[in-house]
Amino acid sequence: MEESNKEVDKNGANGSGPGDGRPPNPLAASHRQCLSDDRVAPAPPKKSLVRHPSLVKTKMSDMSDISGDPISGVWSRESDFLPVIHSGAFADVGLRTSMEDVYVCVDDFVCDYGLNNIADGPNAFYGVFDGHGGKHAADFAGRNLLQYIIKNEDFPRAIEKVVSSAFLQTDAAFAKACSLDAALASGTTALAAIIMGRSLIVANAGDCRAVLCRRGRAIEMSRDHKAICTKERKRIEASGGNVSDGYLNGQLNVARALGDWHIEGMKGREGGPLSAEPELMSKDLTEEDEFLILGCDGIWDVFTSQNAVDFARRRLQEHNDPVMCCKDLVDEALKRKSGDNLAAVVVCFQPDRPPNLVAPRPRVHRSFSAEGLREIQSYLNS
Repeated sequence: MEESNKEVDKNGANGSGPGDGRPPNPLAASHRQCLSDDRVAPAPPKKSLVRHPSLVKTKMSDMSDISGDPISGVWSRESDFLPVIHSGAFADVGLRTSMEDVYVCVDDFVCDYGLNNIADGPNAFYGVFDGHGGKHAADFAGRNLLQYIIKNEDFPRAIEKVVSSAFLQTDAAFAKACSLDAALASGTTALAAIIMGRSLIVANAGDCRAVLCRRGRAIEMSRDHKAICTKERKRIEASGGNVSDGYLNGQLNVARALGDWHIEGMKGREGGPLSAEPELMSKDLTEEDEFLILGCDGIWDVFTSQNAVDFARRRLQEHNDPVMCCKDLVDEALKRKSGDNLAAVVVCFQPDRPPNLVAPRPRVHRSFSAEGLREIQSYLNS
């Protein structure tokens, strides 16, 4: 988990990454501390920057043996393409007085945490958490969500079931933490992306968004869970809630989130109008897939999905640096007057810069009219 620190603490304090430039480690000892024991950390400086410069090529395991591998249900046999992962993240407090956005970048959780029985290939986890009413819920989700995923006995076989369960487990664990310390009361949206081999799984609860770039075309990998959405409104009303002026029960403009147990009428043992259950989307990555953008709603307030892909693609063509690409996105959002906290993660799937896309030029057929031919003939004869 990465909090918004402009300079990384060499000892990894306050949830920051180690001083060697590696991604923030949500499973490190500093992240396993219960929030009820570790109260509010000092307010972070304005900006946050994490760099992941190394490109590690991975090899496809022997496909003849994949039927006996626990992850065979995740991988497809139709292609031997494997992404080469390099990622970056950047965050800014924006026009707000406090920072409530959190992001997590783990480029290889299998290598970092010594997991066994996982297929060769990329095994990465990324998350963006947009807190409200305080940062505690976002911090808690960033620290614990990946743990609940990899510790599930069905991981990695039933990956989608495991991810959905991890969201609900994180929500329930935070409710317990809040019951022990009322000062933690808050909520957060949650967006997570897992890359295993060439499979991309995105889980979303709230209004953060993930967008895949496939040869310059934006493919949305999540749906914004606004309270005003027809599908969400129907679920809310069926659960005993209501939508007033675009707000769930007149208080939240999102229909799904972790936390918020302290708000009366939102959640209970038997459920409620505010759901922590994520919506999942998945795709098999191909050679045409270039990068993935994960961003909080402050980004999408001023960017359309295609606009963000176009902007990020131009920047990656210039420097091929996902960290600088994230900073460019955040800076551009500030120029466009986004009024929220800003956090962005960019995950590249190719080692090279995105190629120029040149549309084929249509063949132009030219012809002369009969009158024109006569004029030319008359000119030549003269």
